[in-house]
Formats: sequence, structure tokens, C-alpha cells
Amino acid sequence: MPIDARPETVPEIVPETKMIGVLGGGQLGRMTIEAASALGYRCHVFAPSGDAPATDIASLSTRADYHDTEALAGFAKSVSAVVCEFENVPVTAMDILAEHVPVCPGSKALGIAQHRLSEKNMAQSIGIATPRYIAINNQADLTHAMTDFDAAILKTCRMGYDGKGQMRLTADNLADDSFAQMGSDDLILEELVDFTAEASFLVARDQHGQMTTWPASINQHRGGILHISEAPAPADILPPECERQGIAAVKAIAEELDLTGVLAVEMFITTSGQLLFNEIAPRPHNSFHWTIEGAETSQFSQLVRIAAGLPLGSTAAYNRWRMTNILGQDMPELDAAFARPRVHIHRYGKAEARTGRKMAHLNEQID
Repeated sequence: MPIDARPETVPEIVPETKMIGVLGGGQLGRMTIEAASALGYRCHVFAPSGDAPATDIASLSTRADYHDTEALAGFAKSVSAVVCEFENVPVTAMDILAEHVPVCPGSKALGIAQHRLSEKNMAQSIGIATPRYIAINNQADLTHAMTDFDAAILKTCRMGYDGKGQMRLTADNLADDSFAQMGSDDLILEELVDFTAEASFLVARDQHGQMTTWPASINQHRGGILHISEAPAPADILPPECERQGIAAVKAIAEELDLTGVLAVEMFITTSGQLLFNEIAPRPHNSFHWTIEGAETSQFSQLVRIAAGLPLGSTAAYNRWRMTNILGQDMPELDAAFARPRVHIHRYGKAEARTGRKMAHLNEQID
């Protein structure tokens, strides 16, 4: 469990000094560290890989497996609170850390977010509408279920993101080995939704149960990966009543999961104007990167505030913003952005620009 420190000798942590622990070393962790630094806090990153964007700017980093209980215990002793930068950290790791320090988002939220069927069941249990869905555990389940769907999406319940771990099905392309092709026996079949747009909603909830939300974002995807988010959502796409429903839903979910931290909910806006639950992420979310410049308190600063025990900041938005994801194949677009005066460029410090890899994002004021 090597620890990399800057300086080389690990400094003694003064009790009054807040050191925020970050589970995960990706770009969300990096931007959390940047926000923490602006508020006067240092960060200690715990990640299995030493080649991670967040470790480059962290005060301390521990490279160890998330199942390494000894490393987790040592990590907990060096920090005053822990936040997650992605949701696929083992719940057991969160439980171990929670014995020592406050944690965000908490084990319940983390566990539910890791399983698509559990997410849908949770949403329905508190009265939030979802697309029709059914658990699939074998080919017979799938064949029978498809008799009730004209078109559907078959997904792995665990892992899978940015369009991975899923298959679009109709009666015409359903094959005898469709289930086997997924490589898992824990699947969910969801009815294909006829929607006009996807909206996302973000809530922050502190350890006292106080909550605040940001204006909703409207999202566009390309190749299964978020490409553009615009916020605040235009009223002709997300009517005010729909936005109120979405905000009520994300707050209800935060309460149900006893969240401490930030949580995003993605929802479909159907052609009939209904909001349908898609999925949750109990961490900072790509569709709210615009808050770095566009809101009084960004999603990252708010997470740090919660971890540090500070009051929640204002989430008021300034004007309208467009966030554009820059993937490995989009690097020429990043270079061109330097000539656009209203664009704020956020690079993630990744050395290799691979196709589909998130390298940076652009925030641009559009109104």
C-alpha cells in the first residue's frame, strides 16, 4: 500500500486542519481537489491506480485496492471526511471508512446506485414514475419478457456506463444467445422510451438534512456518451411544472437514501410531457460541470463544503451555459476553443487521448 506524498515526508496532520479524503482518482476527484484547494483544504486520494488525474494535484495519495482493509484504515486516520468521485467503490470500503470518519454519499446511496434494478425499485417505492422494466436472469426470462415489449434495452444491473453493458432489442433481433452475449446473469430489461429530451437534476444534502438544488440541465448524447449539457434548462424543453416535479423527485430520493453529499438524477421527458426516472449518481455529475463558472457554488465546492461541515452555498445560476465534453477524438475542438473568448477550458491531465476517453470539458456562456 504505497503512499506518495508531497513533500516526500508525510506531514503530521494538525487536528484543526481539514484533510478531505477522495475515493477514486479520476477527473471528478481532480475537480473536487481543485475546489477544496480554493476553500483552503488539502486532499488525500485513495485509488488502485497510481496513474490517475487526481493524484497529480493531491497533497497525499495512497495506491491500494478498495478491498485492502489495512490501507483503508490508514487512509481514514489521515482525513477528517471522505467523498467518492465515482459510484463503483465497494460498499464494504465505505462501511470501513464510516467507522472512523464522516463519509459521502453513505453506504445506502452507494449500494443502490450500483444496481440498476435496485435503482428502479427504489424510485417506484417512493412514487417516482419509471419506464416499464423486469429482472432478467436467463434466456427464458428474456424471451418471455420480450413478448410484452415492442422495443427494449437489455442492461447489466452492475457496472456499465457511457452506453456500455447494454443491448437494444426488438422481436426481430432477439436471438437465442442474446442473454449470453451480455456476459452476466444479473440483467434488467427496460422498455424503450419515446422521449424528446433527457434532463438531469442535482441536489446537495448535508449531514443535518438541509438540501439545495441547482437549475436542471438538458442533455445531448453522442455514441452513448454525454456530449452537451445546457442549463438552466429552456422552458420550451422542460416546462416549469416538469422542472418542479424533477426537483421534488431528486430531493425525495436524497431523503430516501439518507444522502450526505451531492446526487444527480437523470430523467426522460416523454413526448406526452411526463418525466420518467432513468438512473442516479451519488457524486458530482458530468451534466453539472457548467456550475464551475455558471453558479455561485459549483457542485464540487458544495461537496467539499458538506465534507468540511460548512454551510451549504448558494446554487443561484448566472446566465445560461453550455458544457461540451471533449473526448480523445475531439482534441482538435479543444485546440480551437482557445480562440473563443467566452469559453472556459478544463483539462483533466490525462496523457493519452484515446477514442471515447474523457479528456476535458468546455464551459461556455450562451446567454
